[in-house]
Amino acid sequence: MKRVLLLSTVHPSADSRIMYKIAPSLRNHYEVFCALPGLGSGMKEGLHLIDLPKFGRLLPRILFAHPVALFKCLRLRADIVHIFVPELIPMAFLFRWAGAKVVYEVQENLFKKFAIKRYNNNPVFRQLFRFFDSLARRKFHCAFTDHAYLEEYHHLAKPFVVIHNYVSLPVMDSLAHERVPVHGPEIFYLGVVSMERCLDTMINAMAILKNSHPGCHLHLFGPVRVSQTELEAIAGYQQARNNITFHGYTDQKLALPYARQSVAGIALLKPVADYPESFPTKLFEYMALQLPVITSDFPAYRQIVEGAQCGFCISPCNAEMLREALECCITDSALGQQMGKNGRKAAEAYYNWATEEAKLLSFYSDIFNS
Repeated sequence: MKRVLLLSTVHPSADSRIMYKIAPSLRNHYEVFCALPGLGSGMKEGLHLIDLPKFGRLLPRILFAHPVALFKCLRLRADIVHIFVPELIPMAFLFRWAGAKVVYEVQENLFKKFAIKRYNNNPVFRQLFRFFDSLARRKFHCAFTDHAYLEEYHHLAKPFVVIHNYVSLPVMDSLAHERVPVHGPEIFYLGVVSMERCLDTMINAMAILKNSHPGCHLHLFGPVRVSQTELEAIAGYQQARNNITFHGYTDQKLALPYARQSVAGIALLKPVADYPESFPTKLFEYMALQLPVITSDFPAYRQIVEGAQCGFCISPCNAEMLREALECCITDSALGQQMGKNGRKAAEAYYNWATEEAKLLSFYSDIFNS
């Protein structure tokens, strides 16, 4: 059986795309090895797990995590090495030299994202990324999580594929079935917690909403990218702090039960970097969970949300509009339930992993046959 190595020195051990979608899709066809930080070692559900060191900064990863990854993974003699971050491009050439074919997955447009990155953004890193990225375009097979990235990535030397990060309905249903205690109107957010992803708008809205719904509560699941000083400087934080819980990064199997009992899911992003043209994964996850969606009023987002009639598209910087949308979800349960059903129906018809899995398997088959 052909061997596939899924490799990242950045993604968490419970990354939903790698561990809940790509790896399960491949394991019935190939011998699959997953190498991620904090993953542990051994066998689990037909997958070979390889533990890598975890570092937040790029330089320590290069100095300490990359050598460990090479030591543990190069000897596997994988037939395909699928990398998920550009920092692994130099290492991927070593795997290529050893006989592997390489898939370079592009999950964000770093050419635009550098403008808002708060760390790992040294000018030297930027130049190195541009150099190695240009090499990868010529030597590797590329996979993209959104069609929008093709505006930047053109004239590719090898066949490529767009595999959207749509939702795996069986996984979502299996992870979200348990119940958690509910004390008031619950609101759900899953993703990176940052100012670019409208943390200030959410806090401002909660400060207003609690006046009419004192028991309302916002659950934020994801790594926090703001300092305590920045957080306390946000208008409305002192009024809303008891109505907000920062759970930090959490495995979906622990986070999703909260979604099942929430009145809405927030997926707001500000019009910066590549956000307006690339879709947040949580948008489709909320739809699958039958949550009314509150997202930004970007044209691409409107096409999905308003087309499916599954939520609200609002200005990402307008806290009053967010409050109004949340108020509607809280007070008009019939409307919220209908939006939830509409979102689920659209996810089942269009935005699910089953169609993307077929593209993934076909892409791998073409690579092996090339």
